[in-house]
Amino acid sequence: TVDDIREQFGEDIAFLVDGLTKLSKFQFNTREERQAESIRKMIVAMSRDLRVILVKLADRLHNMRTLKHMPRHKQKRIARETMDIYAPLAHRLGINWIKTEIEDLCFRFLYPEEYYDIAEKVSATEDERDAFIEDVTERLEAMLGPHGIELDEIQGRPKHLWSIYRKMREQQIEFEQVYDVLAFRLILDDKSECYEALGHIHDQWKPIAGRFKDYIAIPKPNGYQSLHTSVIGPEQERFEIQIRTREMHKVAEEGVAAHWLYKENKAVPDKDDEKFAWLHQLMEEHQDLEDPKEFLESVKIDLFRNEVFAFTPEGDVLEFPEGATCVDFAYAIHTEVGHQCSGAKINGKIVPLKYELENGDMVEIMTSNNQQPNKDWLQFVKTGRARTKIKKAIRREQRERSRELGRELLDKELKKRGTNVSALENKGRLVEVVEASHFSSVDKMLADIGYGKTEVEDIVGKLLPSEGEDDEEEASDEDNGGLGELWNKLTNQRQEKAGVVVGGIEDIMVNYAQCCNPVPGDEIVGFVTRGRGLSIHTRGCDRVAHLEKERQIDVKWSEEAEDDAPRRAVDIRVYSADRPGLLANMSKAFSAAGVNISQAHCTTSDDQRAVNTFQVLVSNVEQLNRAMRNIEKIKGVYRVERG
Repeated sequence: TVDDIREQFGEDIAFLVDGLTKLSKFQFNTREERQAESIRKMIVAMSRDLRVILVKLADRLHNMRTLKHMPRHKQKRIARETMDIYAPLAHRLGINWIKTEIEDLCFRFLYPEEYYDIAEKVSATEDERDAFIEDVTERLEAMLGPHGIELDEIQGRPKHLWSIYRKMREQQIEFEQVYDVLAFRLILDDKSECYEALGHIHDQWKPIAGRFKDYIAIPKPNGYQSLHTSVIGPEQERFEIQIRTREMHKVAEEGVAAHWLYKENKAVPDKDDEKFAWLHQLMEEHQDLEDPKEFLESVKIDLFRNEVFAFTPEGDVLEFPEGATCVDFAYAIHTEVGHQCSGAKINGKIVPLKYELENGDMVEIMTSNNQQPNKDWLQFVKTGRARTKIKKAIRREQRERSRELGRELLDKELKKRGTNVSALENKGRLVEVVEASHFSSVDKMLADIGYGKTEVEDIVGKLLPSEGEDDEEEASDEDNGGLGELWNKLTNQRQEKAGVVVGGIEDIMVNYAQCCNPVPGDEIVGFVTRGRGLSIHTRGCDRVAHLEKERQIDVKWSEEAEDDAPRRAVDIRVYSADRPGLLANMSKAFSAAGVNISQAHCTTSDDQRAVNTFQVLVSNVEQLNRAMRNIEKIKGVYRVERG
């Protein structure tokens, strides 16, 4: 146990082991939940002591080196998790030798065919490549020596396999078209020599436009420093050259372990240390995300990225993932600035909010009190912070809208029964219903009605049990004088053109059950109620099974109902994609079937899906079915069902 370890090895070791231990004692519904919580725990632990992640990376690297002994399905699962989480963590911590080995091992198990194909092609050119490396090394020494620049070390090597494959995939090219497979690393004495050497190299070999990066002047967030350039060298070969000092090289290979962890004799990242701002932000931004899938995606976004540096008007440098936009910049400044972001200027010029930031951009955000987070922003923002804040604001707004709509729908139904929401609220009836059900609050109940998750009639039945639907009226026959007396009352309460026939009588007083909304053509059954006439249900209605058998009677539609009946309201629920133009297509489909829409209610979700509930007026079931078939044919519609 942790206590045993604490007793034998001390507090430090107990903390590290606990931070690394999987959460086996907790019960999770899915593997994804378990993975998310393990990673969440690890992030919290590493924010308190970075040695946790150093041990974890060593452990995971050893796992990957022995992964060939595992079953294929476990190989893929472990390799995917390692590529998504641990390789980016090694990169963020600047431990390059672990990152590159982990990536190549993951590549081998995730895409074995591609891995062995590239490995074979790299191996096939080994002799030729070694000769070329030797030639370029001699040329570099001859090029820089006369200027007094002594090379501490020159390293020539092919890029690691995953890097080659990623370039092939991103640029849609074959292996033979990857020109800069080789990379050379020049290690010099001091920083000034790095820039001088770069000038002499560019003077001799033509640099490739857009491929120069100065990470010495602007280091990467993990502390990495180096000059990168790609040139066209001897025999018109393209290759990359990295130039750095010995100290920079040590940091590039070992990351935080090179200087910070041991020199300062502490293992707790300082919140004020810019190198570890990303770690504290990672912990703070994602600790409140409850959905495991959302948490994992958000962490992956913030870990696995190339960096872009942009400036505030005051000259502060902010770091973003490649492809980040003005909205990402706004949320990086402050949540409210993001929420109220209405426009942006880049280097003094107004640009669209989805403009992708470039290195060195000076960004000015314009705000408006009338601006609200827009769901469309989720299509282009790149940072986990912006995505999380936008989703949270949209969910809050959707809940508020649904709550208001739910209250409106409930009020409308209650007014039909001579009361309203406010009156029942003042009597405490809403709270009573909530306490007797699964709802956490009155607002949650109203919101569920608005979302369409809860039927308003069900809530009305609970609020007004004595005036509810048929299933409340059917409960007892103790003092109603028996079924015969009920039938006598019913046949004395006649109305014209009831639409149904009972034993040859057409003008019986009837009402159509709101639970199933029967229309002419449906197979129907009648139920003798107390005081409200004959209630008509479809035979397939769920409530029919709970009605007393002796009070159910056979009924059928009258000929007038089949031929020229007044139109009846029916609910249709359509599950579809959330995309422009789909509602217009549905409206046309209803019109083509001769069906009018009397009400429509649409709700959307974060996964680009929509639930559309229509109340339509139809003459018979054939017309209803025709309309539903028309809707099903529309591209983007997943399912159509009758309410």
